[in-house]
Amino acid sequence: MRGFAARVRIFDGHNDALSRLATSGRPDAAAGFLAGDGEGHLDVPRAAAAGLTGGCFAVFTCSPPGDAYEDGSYFAPVQHAPAWREALVQIGLLLRLERESEGRVRVARTAPDLDGGGLAAVLHLEGAEPIGPRLEELELLHAAGMRSLGLTWSRPNDFATGVPFGFPGSPDQGPGLTSAGKALVTACNELGVLVDVAHLNTRGFWDVHALQDGGPPMVASHAGAHALSPSPRNLTDDQLRAIGESGGLVGINFHTGFLRADGADDPDTAQDLIVAHAAHVAEVAGIGAVALGSDFDGATMPAALGDVAGLSGLLDAFRAAGFGEDELEQIARGNWRRVLEATWTA
Repeated sequence: MRGFAARVRIFDGHNDALSRLATSGRPDAAAGFLAGDGEGHLDVPRAAAAGLTGGCFAVFTCSPPGDAYEDGSYFAPVQHAPAWREALVQIGLLLRLERESEGRVRVARTAPDLDGGGLAAVLHLEGAEPIGPRLEELELLHAAGMRSLGLTWSRPNDFATGVPFGFPGSPDQGPGLTSAGKALVTACNELGVLVDVAHLNTRGFWDVHALQDGGPPMVASHAGAHALSPSPRNLTDDQLRAIGESGGLVGINFHTGFLRADGADDPDTAQDLIVAHAAHVAEVAGIGAVALGSDFDGATMPAALGDVAGLSGLLDAFRAAGFGEDELEQIARGNWRRVLEATWTA
């Protein structure tokens, strides 16, 4: 029954709309996002029309230009002070969107907040650089609404080491969590903040696994299957199994370079590769481990998908590949809803 997918409520595990708005140079960028200016991959009217009812909104600190390592695949560390300043700007943007949207955008701080009308925005930190090694900022970020934290982007910091972007490559590059990193994971577990292992290297991944054993579900908010695309950003089958066994999930990343076997950053990429990565995760880790993590406004989308308006067609592609209606409900929203509630109420 074509059209079923259009009625499915969708939760997306990762977008970079806040950093896009913050770096746009436009004083009316937030108003445009609410009104539907058609910029980027995502705005409120397009999200509503596509059935997107929630998502993780990333606060991301850019690396300064020219700070890549010699091969251009890795980025140098970002200092805490500028990262904190950038984070405050982006958090302020999200709170402004909530205040000015008349209920169309809501910062989700508890599980019931995910179920109301409008767009439920989970405040997410992509890379822990805005937090100092003594974790003094963590409580303030939590009070502002942060409920999800990625330890790294693709660079080292005081807590962990992210993977580089060189293709092909293994995620097993660099050391594990620092002592501050282990303390940060423990503190997040105590606060009920989701710990995201996207961008984290293999040793860091297994350190998080050990710290959360028997505790919160493991989550990679926007990643794919290394077996299908050997990018360091993607997860090995052993990692996928560990996530599935924890009751966690992988938000399938739509970025073409993490979907393709050749790693090409090419919009002429079939969106069926998103479905193929989801099918692999389902086979290795179970259907409960499959979700969406688009990377809207932060990556190259397959042209057939385009932007948030393409989500309905993507879910139709899942159905055409043999995913049933109950499975679509889990992939589109149910698995994220379950994992967030389990983490926030643990």
